[in-house]
Amino acid sequence: MRIAFAAFCWALSAHLASGQAPQVPVAVTLDQAIQMALEHNHNLLAARTTVQQSEAQEMTANLRPNPTLFTDWEYLPLVNPGGSIADYLHNSTEGDIGVSYLFERGKKRQHRLQAAKDATAVTRSQVADNERSLTFQVAQLFINVQLAQSTLDLAQQDLKSYQDTVDISELKFKSGGISENDYLKIKLQLLQFQQDVQQALLARAQALSDLRQLLGYESVPAEYGVSGVFDYEPLALALGDLETKALANRPDLRAAVQGVTAAGSQHELAKVNGKVDVTAAANYSHVNGISAMTFNVSVPLPVFNRNQGEIARTRYAITQAQQQQSAAQGQTMTDVRDAYEALQTSDRVAQYYRSGYLDVSRKNRDISEYAYRRGAASLLDFLDAERSYRATQLAWRQTIASYLTALEQLRAAVGTRSLP
Repeated sequence: MRIAFAAFCWALSAHLASGQAPQVPVAVTLDQAIQMALEHNHNLLAARTTVQQSEAQEMTANLRPNPTLFTDWEYLPLVNPGGSIADYLHNSTEGDIGVSYLFERGKKRQHRLQAAKDATAVTRSQVADNERSLTFQVAQLFINVQLAQSTLDLAQQDLKSYQDTVDISELKFKSGGISENDYLKIKLQLLQFQQDVQQALLARAQALSDLRQLLGYESVPAEYGVSGVFDYEPLALALGDLETKALANRPDLRAAVQGVTAAGSQHELAKVNGKVDVTAAANYSHVNGISAMTFNVSVPLPVFNRNQGEIARTRYAITQAQQQQSAAQGQTMTDVRDAYEALQTSDRVAQYYRSGYLDVSRKNRDISEYAYRRGAASLLDFLDAERSYRATQLAWRQTIASYLTALEQLRAAVGTRSLP
């Protein structure tokens, strides 16, 4: 079944009647919907700023310490010292000006930069995993829209077909061919078909609204639709190939692997932070008419604080990251297997329907309707056949949706839309 919204004809007639140029509703394919979501989804755009924030932290990590400028002027008189004020300032006061600089040892700046770069790599992979999740959500809602449209088409067809039956039954009742009780039963059943149409309209409107939110509310017009194939298409897939591809493509697994590297960088940074830095200073002094230079170097004595706690913490963090990597790898394999089994189950159910059940339900309905109209079948048999046909057709459409959703789950589990 090829599903595409037919609102164009309605829009064309409405605008022609008003004398305005028609506005054709946008029909979005699945690939277009995914691309629009990746470009316009606000939550994803917000997540991408974390990469830019992490890159800014790289700039901070690569900065050198600022030099320190210091100056003072001492023994300034509060009252007139007597004599020349200039002589007093020159001969009896002390002035100092100097600069100091912290020299980092152990290549601290290089280690800070590497740790920041490793953290950025993890952030990029996490954002890529957000894109993977968003892609699946878009595909799932897209399938929901297709299911709602297909259900609406079926409900409208059933309503039209049953309306014909009601019209024929009314003629038979007026001519005395059936009793009033049977005619009223048939007419009362029409309410169910009318309700089905309204429920399908509501389901389609809500599915489109939910999908629009993921695409970026402003990126598509209010009156838009989807287009694409809504049908069962069997695929031959091997579980081993899927698992191998998932290990190479899953961004959350890649983030976990990079997390081990980042933890190692933090541990190395903690170790070099335990090394003491050297502060060197140069000072010019003018004291009692004498000018002099002073140089000094200060080095903290690592008697107590050698950053032992942070070194130990980051060492345990490496173990934590390694365990998280193993968990992520196991979760990847589990996701692939679960999605694969779900797809296989949906495939088998779809094969059941394709093996003849759809044709049986249609023929049963057609035969019962034909026989009832000619008085060869009872009203209860006809209504039962009608209900069975409608239930089978709805179940078939839900089976297609389940199969397509399972396929999208498998793509998300593998980490790419290209399956082996």
